[in-house]
Amino acid sequence: MDFLRPASWEEALAAKAEHPTAVPIAGGTDVMVEINFDHRRPEYLLDLNRITELNEWHVGEEKVALGPSVPYTKIMENLRTELPGLALASHTVASPQIRNRGGVGGNLGCASPAGDSHPALLSSGADVEVESQARGSRLIPIDEFYKGVKRNALEQDELIKAIHIPKADGPQQFSKVGTRNAMVIAVCAFGLALHPSTRTVRTGIGSAAPTPVRAKAAEEFLNAALEEGGFWDSGKIITPSIAKQFATLASGACNPIDDVRGTANYRRHAVGVMARRNLMWTWESYRGEGRTLEGAA
Repeated sequence: MDFLRPASWEEALAAKAEHPTAVPIAGGTDVMVEINFDHRRPEYLLDLNRITELNEWHVGEEKVALGPSVPYTKIMENLRTELPGLALASHTVASPQIRNRGGVGGNLGCASPAGDSHPALLSSGADVEVESQARGSRLIPIDEFYKGVKRNALEQDELIKAIHIPKADGPQQFSKVGTRNAMVIAVCAFGLALHPSTRTVRTGIGSAAPTPVRAKAAEEFLNAALEEGGFWDSGKIITPSIAKQFATLASGACNPIDDVRGTANYRRHAVGVMARRNLMWTWESYRGEGRTLEGAA
């Protein structure tokens, strides 16, 4: 196994163009596990740790440009206001040591359906910026990024340059079910973001289908119910029937399997429970932001 260590982004792109099968490594929290267990033996490892811009973020007027190597700890400490859903998801990642090393780029590169950042990225409506030496850069909408179990939309000569995530314009939530509170792969996970500026709701589901997915039917139902009922303007409490139907449709978006972490039926049930709870939590936060509350005590 050869170890490639570029000193700049340009050198990294050149190395990837020359060795398309090279596996990028930054935090190494996923890749090194596979290598240590002999599940993967790449011919080349492409170390990106000397490329400082991949470890930086920039807060713009509407979006955050997040470097793929920014550690989860930095997201928790510095971007809680701009990216609350992703900050909550970052809290659930493994241990403090792994949060200090791992970043969102690793989750995207591995494309495991159980990656903790995926539901937050889906519910936020992120774009992934990738680049190759031959074709330059392009933006991939997060909905189009996941192609199968541990397969993504990257071409062989492309590297992830940044993740562009809209700044939160409303409350966001993230929930994860696991067999314990730390150092655990999600049995299933659910993210939800309210977008009052467009009067829409977006979701993200992890570890309950071959890829991370959105509960689009649940979103469409809820968007229509909130609009037709005047909920956005009044801030009134969401009725139990709406919450129940939203949860049912979210559960129906799953396509899970039975494995050592949980059964398919349990995953569907848990996603429904998380969907309902996350909806009520985010909506209560929305109601508490200075709106006229109908039915408040």
